[in-house]
Amino acid sequence: MEILIKFEPKFHPLKKNFLFLASFFILLSFNTLLAQAPPKKIIVENSDFVDIQQEEIPGAIRYRGNVRILHDGVRMTCNTAYLFQKENYIKAFGDVKMNQGDTVFMDSRYAEYQGNIKFAFATGNVVMRDPKMTLTTDTINFDRRIQQAYYTTYGTIKDQENTLRSKSGRYYLNEKKFQFLTAVTITNPKYVIKSNHLDYYSNSGHSYLFGPSTITSKENFIYTEKGFYDTKKNFAHFVKNSYIKYDNRLIRGDSLYYDRNREFASATNNVKITDSINKGIVRGHYGEVYRNQDSLVMTKRAVAATLIEKDTLYVHGKKLMVTGKPENRIVRAFNNVRFYKIDMSGKCDSLHSNQKNGLTQLIGRPVIWNGENQLTGKVIHLISNPETEKLDSLKVLTDAFIASKDTLGTGYNQVKGVNLYGKFRDNKLYEVDLVKNTEKLYYGYDKGQLVAIDKGISSRIHLELEDNKITTVTSFTNPESESYPEKDLPENARKLRGFLWRGDEIIKTKDDIFSPEENEIHEKILKQSKIDKAREDTPMEVRKETLDYDKKKPEKKLEKKAKTQ
Repeated sequence: MEILIKFEPKFHPLKKNFLFLASFFILLSFNTLLAQAPPKKIIVENSDFVDIQQEEIPGAIRYRGNVRILHDGVRMTCNTAYLFQKENYIKAFGDVKMNQGDTVFMDSRYAEYQGNIKFAFATGNVVMRDPKMTLTTDTINFDRRIQQAYYTTYGTIKDQENTLRSKSGRYYLNEKKFQFLTAVTITNPKYVIKSNHLDYYSNSGHSYLFGPSTITSKENFIYTEKGFYDTKKNFAHFVKNSYIKYDNRLIRGDSLYYDRNREFASATNNVKITDSINKGIVRGHYGEVYRNQDSLVMTKRAVAATLIEKDTLYVHGKKLMVTGKPENRIVRAFNNVRFYKIDMSGKCDSLHSNQKNGLTQLIGRPVIWNGENQLTGKVIHLISNPETEKLDSLKVLTDAFIASKDTLGTGYNQVKGVNLYGKFRDNKLYEVDLVKNTEKLYYGYDKGQLVAIDKGISSRIHLELEDNKITTVTSFTNPESESYPEKDLPENARKLRGFLWRGDEIIKTKDDIFSPEENEIHEKILKQSKIDKAREDTPMEVRKETLDYDKKKPEKKLEKKAKTQ
C-alpha cells in the first residue's frame, strides 16, 4: 500500500517577489546570450575546384566553377569566390546571383558579403528584383539586418506602371518603399513626375512628394510642395503651395484633389481659378473643375471677377457655374446674386450670362444702381459687345422703373413704363427710353429752391444722362403733365404706383457683395491657413491605404475574379 503525501510550499510575499525577479533576470540573461551568440558561418555548398593560395591572397580559400554559397537564409552563386573563414567574409566574381528567399534577387558582376553583420555590397551591372519591381544600377549596398538597400550611383526602377530614375535612393524592403532625397523622375505613359524628395511604394504605386515637385502631361501641369499621388488609380491630393494649370485655367487652393481618369479637380480653402483667355478670376473656398466639360463650380463665398476696360466687375452668388469653351462660355450665379463695378451695382435671385452674344440676364427681383439711379423691373438684360467686351445696351422688361433721391429734399424722382431700353457709351449709361403707359414725377428747382413737382403721363419718355445723372426728361406722344406746388400735392400722391425704394440694399463697395456670415467664415479660414503655414514643415503623413495595401491584396482578388468569369 502506497501513501502519497502532497506537499504545498507556502511562500512569504517577499520570497515570491524575489523568485519573480530572479526568473526575470534569468530570462533577460538568456536573451542576452542569444543576442550575443556567435554569427553563423558562411557555408560553401558546392564548387568544381578548391585551392588555397596564401601568397596571392593570404587567409582565403578560392572556389571556382559552379560555386554555391549559403548563409542564414541567403543563397549565392558565382563563377569564382574567395572565402575568408576567420573574418566570415566572402568575395564573389563573375555572374554573381544572390537571393533572399523568394522576396529579393540580386545579380551583379562582383559582390562582397560580410556574414558577421549580414551586409552585402554588389557592383557591375547590378540588377535587384522583387515580385513587383526591378532596380538596375552600378553599385548597391544591402544591409540585411535592417532590410534596407541603398545606392549612390544613377539607378532605374521599373514596375508595371512606372519607370523611376534617380541619382541615389534607398529601398526599405519590409515597407516596399523607395526613398529619394535627390532628383528623381517617375515616367508614366500619361505623365512625368519630378521631385527632389519622394517616397514611392512599389506594391501600391503610391507616391509622397515633399518640396518643389512637378507633374507634367499633355492635359495639364501640376506643381506642389507636399502631396500624394496614386500612380495606379491616377488620383492625387496636394496640400501646400499647389496649383493645376490647364490650357487656359490655373487652379489654386490650400488643398487640391485631382482625378486624372475623369480629368476632375477640386480645391478647398482660399481657392482661386484664373481664366487667362477671358481675363477672369473666380474665388471661393470650394471649387470643382471638369476639364472635359470645360466647366467649373464655385461655392463658399464665391465671386467671379472680370476685367472690363479699366474696371473690374465682381459677381457673387451662393453658387457660381462657368461652362463651355471660351468662345461659347456661359456664366451662371444662383441665390442672392450681387454684383459690383465702380459705376454700377445690383442684385437679383439668379444671373445668366452668355459671353458669345454678350447677353447677361438678371432674374428674380432684379435691381440695378447706376450712379444715383435705381432701376427695377421683372427682368433686366445687360448686353455687351462680344468683340470690345464693353457694355452696349440695357433692357428692363415689364414694370420698368427708374427712381432717384431728390438730393435737395426728401422725395424721389420717378419714371416708369412697361419696358425700358438704355444705351451705354464707354460703359456709362447716356440715354434711356421708356415705352408704353409711361409716367413721371419730378421735383423742379430754381436756384436751390423747390418750385414745383411735375407729374405726368405719355406714351414714351426719353432720358439723357451725363456722368450717370439724368440731365433731361422728354415726354412724347400725347403727353399730359401738370405741375403742383409742394403744398398742393399730398405725400401719398408723390409716389407712382409700383414704387419701391431699395436704398438700404445699395452695394457701395466690392466687399458689400458678401453677407456678414460669409465674411465671418472667410476670416476663420484665413486665420486657420495662417496657423497651418506657421507650423513646422514635415512630409505628408502616410495614408492608411498605403500601409494596409498588402493586407487587402487587391491583385489576388482581381485574379480570382478573372478566373471565375
